[in-house]
Amino acid sequence: MKIIKYRYLYFGISLLVIVPGIIALILWGLPLGIDFTGGSLLEVQFASGQPPSITNVVNLYNSLSTAQVDISNPVVQPVGSDSLSIRSKEMNDTLKSQIVAALKDQYGGGQDVVITNFTQVSAVIGQEVAIRAAGAVALAALAILIYITIAFRGVQHAFRYGTAAIIAMLHDVLVVIGMEAIIGHVLGWQADSLFLTALLTVIGFSVHDTIVVFDRIRENSNLYRRVDYETIVNHSIVQTLDRSINTQLTVMITLLALALFGGISIRHFVVILLVGVFSGTYSSIFNASPILVVWENREWRNWFRRKPETQTI
Repeated sequence: MKIIKYRYLYFGISLLVIVPGIIALILWGLPLGIDFTGGSLLEVQFASGQPPSITNVVNLYNSLSTAQVDISNPVVQPVGSDSLSIRSKEMNDTLKSQIVAALKDQYGGGQDVVITNFTQVSAVIGQEVAIRAAGAVALAALAILIYITIAFRGVQHAFRYGTAAIIAMLHDVLVVIGMEAIIGHVLGWQADSLFLTALLTVIGFSVHDTIVVFDRIRENSNLYRRVDYETIVNHSIVQTLDRSINTQLTVMITLLALALFGGISIRHFVVILLVGVFSGTYSSIFNASPILVVWENREWRNWFRRKPETQTI
């Protein structure tokens, strides 16, 4: 299998996936939840089993909104068949009680409207969380670069391995964030603390699989000293291909089952994980190692020249 031979095709596929997400980010932005922007999350359950329509809830919030406490145009999502999740700007306890009372009077059918969850985050705390989230991703990238460089210090150009792993990791981060922008615009999902958890988990999966391939390249570099680097990398990918696919496939099957049958409360988290794990599997095989070959051959100097046939092991 000459996987490395078609490395530019794999790079092109990655661009085809990443570019729509970047366009979505430019057009619509990343839909941040109250964990990052601040605001209130009110989840209510209707004992009658018949929650009001989204339009009715939005109109209710707009009617209760004041110049002092602006809760107009909330984001309303159904939760199951008898509950609603309502996200808005910050509100006080008095306004919350008014909303629940109005929901009970107008749409409760004479029965109780139960508050199943109420979360409130100030705008200042939300901004601090957003800054720390970006810092966490940057710190993880730096730690990975240092670790891989040290772990591969016995290999020539050890810094390249860490850099290639970071580029592959950034590929997965862009895929996940771009997909979140698209899905958030279409389905109304918002990036919250669980999204950050999923993103960091994806980073861990991606780097773990990349290191497995890199470690095999290191071993084969010592075994086949007279074989050109591109052939060694290709041989290493083929040797680890079954292991990478089988390991990640079991994870993706589990996540797919959770997405289908795990309930709406974790569906967003699971779908983002599923997208990220799939992207991480792809990038560790078809992006990270080919980047090493491009760097080793300095191919940017002769991209338009015909390359000779490589050796085989």
